[in-house]
Amino acid sequence: MATPQNCLPPNVPVTCLLLIGYTPTRMACRLLELYQVLTWPMLCLQIVPFKTAGRDRSMGRQLQQRQNATAFEQCTKSATMTQSVPLDETIEELTHIWQDLLGMEFIAPDQNYFDLGGDSPLAVQLFARIESRFQVKLPLATLFEAPTIVELAQILRREMAPSGWSSIVPIQPKGLRPRFFCVHPHGGNVLIYRDLSRHLGADQPFYGLQSRGLDGSCPPLSRIEDMAALYVKDMQSVQPHGPYFLGGFCMGGTVAYEMAQQLLAAGEEIALLAFVDTLNWGGSSLPSLWEKSLHTSERLRFHISNFLSLDTTAKKEFFREKVKALRTRIPVWRTMLLGKLFKNSGLGTSETRVLGQIWKSNFQACLDYFPQPYPGVVTDIRPAKQFRSYKKPELKWDQLARSGQVVVVLPVNPAGMLVEPFVKHLAIALQKSIDGAMQNLENKSASKLAQTSNALNDRGKEVPVDLGLH
Repeated sequence: MATPQNCLPPNVPVTCLLLIGYTPTRMACRLLELYQVLTWPMLCLQIVPFKTAGRDRSMGRQLQQRQNATAFEQCTKSATMTQSVPLDETIEELTHIWQDLLGMEFIAPDQNYFDLGGDSPLAVQLFARIESRFQVKLPLATLFEAPTIVELAQILRREMAPSGWSSIVPIQPKGLRPRFFCVHPHGGNVLIYRDLSRHLGADQPFYGLQSRGLDGSCPPLSRIEDMAALYVKDMQSVQPHGPYFLGGFCMGGTVAYEMAQQLLAAGEEIALLAFVDTLNWGGSSLPSLWEKSLHTSERLRFHISNFLSLDTTAKKEFFREKVKALRTRIPVWRTMLLGKLFKNSGLGTSETRVLGQIWKSNFQACLDYFPQPYPGVVTDIRPAKQFRSYKKPELKWDQLARSGQVVVVLPVNPAGMLVEPFVKHLAIALQKSIDGAMQNLENKSASKLAQTSNALNDRGKEVPVDLGLH
């Protein structure tokens, strides 16, 4: 909608429009705008009856004209405001909710809730509808800060992820089995879990949790606790309550561990907490240049060992998978290296810079995280062999898992657990772990049911009382 000064007066003939440079398309747009402006007052006008006598009729006509002018000015102002505000989905949905609750056919985005007759009891219904539609819970006091649709929409956008972004990625959302939520490794992406999800089958719902900041709209989180809090919030938009099945590869296991802690503190139940080659790096220092070199040489040796253990067809598949992975990682590594050599150089694409920042931030977050003892059971899925620097006792989780640790060793070396054709071993182990957790839940439910039944039976039994009457 054009601003008032650009609106055409109703008495401008079409020929004049053409003479002053209006093309037919532009003229049609202006006429449509004019029609909208002229029809909006009809929503606001109330017909004022006046007498048929000459003077009374004249006075009534003047009064009506003044009322029409006032109504036109008010409605034009609201219409102008409506057109100047982007009518996105949030504003449209809020408008529908307000219209339904307040019983009004037209509400401008800048009209005040209280001026429209809204009160506290109605606000309870309003915010219940907002929570149901947008999955965002706002306090009733928000109406004092944002009493109009426009302002309330701004609050909702701040509460919701930027541009609709969410850490939840439904890799395979279908199936009747319990949902498995798998947290990203250091790189922040969850594409690495695609083959694992495929091997788990079409009946196993599989959701990935990706790093914040992958879209470049905001910096990555720097603390494991903050990542876990965000991922729990996003996860509960899919599954509000437990029991939860959680896990993650490498760093992802560490974040899943903290998620489990926060969920337990909130009274939720954790059915499975599965680590995939995850170590406790809390309190460790950054590796030296010599340690990095040794790690790289070991990694190369493990790759060669994995490659030689395969037949000809599988070797081709493994090689193809590794080349595909290197194509995505080399640009990130190059950007990170150039960033260290040339500070603020801006080298590398924006995407590789973002991925490099996320990798670095996630790695440092693992070093800064000090996990607390976990009251449940931890399932630790490990490769057959391990890097030398990873064999330190303090990097294990057995001292933190108060209810025990289930260790599963796969017939594969590191750096191959999520790559074809070795990923099938991980899928089998994870599926068995999920099955075992489901069985434990059934046993626990059956035990509770039996205890309840026994308690009810005990209450119903007649207890003989000896009154001493012999």
